[in-house]
Amino acid sequence: MSTIKKLVKEQGATVIDVRSSWEFDEGHVEGAINIPLDEIPMRIDDIKQMQQPVIVYCRSGGRSSMAMGFLQQGGLSTVFNGGGLADMQLQLM
Repeated sequence: MSTIKKLVKEQGATVIDVRSSWEFDEGHVEGAINIPLDEIPMRIDDIKQMQQPVIVYCRSGGRSSMAMGFLQQGGLSTVFNGGGLADMQLQLM
């Protein structure tokens, strides 16, 4: 079982899709929350209140890497980069 799958299935991790709302509407991981990358810095306190750990993903892994950095700088220590949407879907199978 992949680390991401364990975090979701065993620890109830929060999954955040950091793509735009229109990208999210076109398809996303089941149960994911959409918080676009440009909103992450302003939503850190909200995200801290969510179930930990937090997994972020995007289209290819670039935006999720930036989101992970914002969240870590904001004080979250249990943040994981799930990569792109296809990566997440494969890891959760």
